[in-house]
Amino acid sequence: MAIKINATNLAEMYKWAAETYGDKPAFATRNKDKVFEAVSFKELYEMGLNLATGLIDLGVQAREHVGLLADNRLEWIVSDYAILIAGAADVPRGTDVTDADVTYILPHSDAKVVFVENKAVLDRVQKNKDKLPNIQHIIMMDKDTPVPDGVLRLYDLLEKGKQLRAGGDRRAEERMAQIKPDDLFTLIYTSGTTGAPKGVMLRHSSMVSQVENIPIDITTSDRILSILPVWHVFERVFEMIAIGGGCCTNYTNVRNLREDMGIVKPTFMASAPRLWESIFTGIQQKVEAGPGVARGLFKAAYFCSRQVKGATRFLSFKQLDTTGRNPVVSMLIGLWNILRFIIFLVPFLLLDLIVLRKIRAATGGKLRGSVSGGGALPIHVDEFFNNIGIPVLEGYGMTETCPVLAVRTWGKLVIGSVGPIYPDTDIRIVDISNGDIIYTTEKGGANKRGIKGEIHAKGPQVMRGYYKNPEATDKVLKDGWMNTGDLGMITFNGTLKIVGRSKETVVLLGGENVEPVPIENKLSESPLIDQVMVVGQDKKYLAALVVPSLEQFKDYGETLEEIAKNEEVAKLLRNEVKKLVSSEAGFKSFEKVVDVRLLPKPFEVGDELTNLFKIKRHVVTDKYQDMINTMYD
Repeated sequence: MAIKINATNLAEMYKWAAETYGDKPAFATRNKDKVFEAVSFKELYEMGLNLATGLIDLGVQAREHVGLLADNRLEWIVSDYAILIAGAADVPRGTDVTDADVTYILPHSDAKVVFVENKAVLDRVQKNKDKLPNIQHIIMMDKDTPVPDGVLRLYDLLEKGKQLRAGGDRRAEERMAQIKPDDLFTLIYTSGTTGAPKGVMLRHSSMVSQVENIPIDITTSDRILSILPVWHVFERVFEMIAIGGGCCTNYTNVRNLREDMGIVKPTFMASAPRLWESIFTGIQQKVEAGPGVARGLFKAAYFCSRQVKGATRFLSFKQLDTTGRNPVVSMLIGLWNILRFIIFLVPFLLLDLIVLRKIRAATGGKLRGSVSGGGALPIHVDEFFNNIGIPVLEGYGMTETCPVLAVRTWGKLVIGSVGPIYPDTDIRIVDISNGDIIYTTEKGGANKRGIKGEIHAKGPQVMRGYYKNPEATDKVLKDGWMNTGDLGMITFNGTLKIVGRSKETVVLLGGENVEPVPIENKLSESPLIDQVMVVGQDKKYLAALVVPSLEQFKDYGETLEEIAKNEEVAKLLRNEVKKLVSSEAGFKSFEKVVDVRLLPKPFEVGDELTNLFKIKRHVVTDKYQDMINTMYD
């Protein structure tokens, strides 16, 4: 299943793919007639060489950083090819960049050249030009967008590079020969909401290792549909894997996704939990709106599917096991699963043909799998798609690990886990209370399963560090080990299960990173609130656990227990939270706190608080999990 690309850096991989796959389609975009027009691996590499030559002639130096502000489109990958072939590293971001992003990321990254996708992004960069002293050249990607004097065009640079190469210019090849595996291929800024974003330095060798170690079979016959933001490392790794595997990546967007699935008939795609939750909700609504007979058939089909697929998972050792089942118990459960498999197999096959096949057809009918990442997949959604015959291979990682640390495979598709550890990767599960190693992949190390701890990772995919930020680097990187800040355990299936977070960042279901401390600090300014903790990990929105002020609400009760049960107090605090955390107060839409629950006791040192009065978020989450669930039911 591994892809041997015969390259030590991505520029070499691009050359190797052109030589290996030649005229096979590499990337395709939809035209006005809804036809996907493709460029071949050979054509793409030639475009990359030409544009790289144009950039070198413009003055771009080896190991320089080049801004790349664009979404999924052919010009994005052409620009990526060119920047890397020129020996530079890109600094990518989407078209939804804010003024704050532009004025921090471009100067901090030392970028002198920046690509912009369209007029909106160009306007944003030009509006802030006085805050971008390093920017010497702006390059417009879009062919049809008029540009003012001083702004260059991608296709003009590409044509100039083509002419230079026709005249014998081989500076691009010379640059490629100078690239070292440890050189940066990208500098991705994390979208934190407290303090300044951090620039994650990822090496060529990191991405090459991700491509070569992929434990899922990707071949030239696959068709990939690309919908996630291309600047995000999760989508990007799939683009690199597609190049290594020689299959075509088709760019789409949310607006055209359903139609494009029917046109492309993808066999594989990278996805986010929100996508599958949206499709799941759509299916449920369509079923409920249909006639009674159709509803009955669907429910019968799904019931039979769940029985057969559930039995199959247990009998093939793919049912999640976090406790280590007794062999006798397992044998008895196994006998029951054999029985239910036999009972439901025939009706399942018939109903699958009549009902479930039509649902699969909505994805093009050829989808053999999708890797979901960027957040936890809700368990009911996870089970649903795997039960109806659309395998979802949930993965786990972070920008700092380029990104994959674990991913389900066909042989280890254990729902409720994120699969086995990625090849050539070491993992430690560390007790956060004393630092003891609970489990490690290192030879001869601890091997306790089913016990949660903090996940530390080591491998070729781990970042070099944060750009110009040694203090932040030292906090998470020690002796090559990356502290992910996530809590997890190794299951008795030999897979990794994520159970929470030990550090403060909250990652919403849509992938937005939210730092809760500024929100909590703002809420704590209210005289009505004594203590507060924001929650929302892997959920659609933020919510908060609030300890109300006993002094301010003494008219509603003598104790916090009494006050916490008072609906009038709850209403007052919801309004207070809504007023404080608003767009008018400078918060983004996904930072708003949607719901609130009142706690019957304060956070105390030795229990919910450390000696420095910091909240032990995992302790509070465990203690009030049922209360938290009521805000998302």
